[in-house]
Amino acid sequence: MSIPASQAASLPMPPLGLGTFRLKGQTVIDAVKSGLSLGYRHIDTAQIYGNEAEVGQAIAESTVPRDELFVTTKIWTEQLSGERLIPSLRESLAKLRTDVVDLTLIHWPSPGDAVPLKETLDALMEAKRLGLTRAIGLSNFTVAQMREAIGIVGVGALATNQVEIHPFLQNRRVVDFSKAQGLHLTAYMPLAYGKVMTEPVLLDIAARHGTTPAQVALAWLLQQGFTVIPSSTKPSNQAANLTATALRLSDEDIARFATLDRGERLANPDFAPAWD
Repeated sequence: MSIPASQAASLPMPPLGLGTFRLKGQTVIDAVKSGLSLGYRHIDTAQIYGNEAEVGQAIAESTVPRDELFVTTKIWTEQLSGERLIPSLRESLAKLRTDVVDLTLIHWPSPGDAVPLKETLDALMEAKRLGLTRAIGLSNFTVAQMREAIGIVGVGALATNQVEIHPFLQNRRVVDFSKAQGLHLTAYMPLAYGKVMTEPVLLDIAARHGTTPAQVALAWLLQQGFTVIPSSTKPSNQAANLTATALRLSDEDIARFATLDRGERLANPDFAPAWD
């Protein structure tokens, strides 16, 4: 199922992808296979998820050609040095059973700036030159860190910054800066671990549209131009999430979302940067 790097063509990032965070073993294999059969063409994984091999197996055993898929992985903090990044990416490629991934992200900024950002970005740019990844980007970067990265490689070299965005954490400073710079954003945890399903405002909006709070939350993100990567193991939920691409919210709906922001961050490890 791999394709030679020399034949790697740049694929656009599908706006709705399938996240695999916290999914392990047969669970992630089944989830990815189900998602692919339903029409997902964007799969998001990471070295630290411990499931790259299973994701690769699911892709290999599916009927979807590899060159029709957009596959993202992320370099873990222990592999950010110039000498470790490319070897670790090659290991990820072997697990994923592919010669190239479509997007490679710095999963988290180096804790305590132990590895200079320029060193990591230089290694990522070299990985791209070698044909190991078609695009590079960031994840969990603050405004100051995005500004530094743009200063090193230019905004055009960065495909996205993948950050936590959902109705309860709207991350407005990061969003505003990214839009001003022309840096695309990918929203992870878009359903806030399912908390959107019980939010009265979203229940009301969903009822008006004849859909669910999950689809409303995804549509809200998609209408802002973000890529979204919800994680789901149930085929029925995966299929329902796909319908969010066709849902259009009104200006009144969008205004009601603004009232839900309460700075509720779900991904906040002890090595996280000083958030905006």
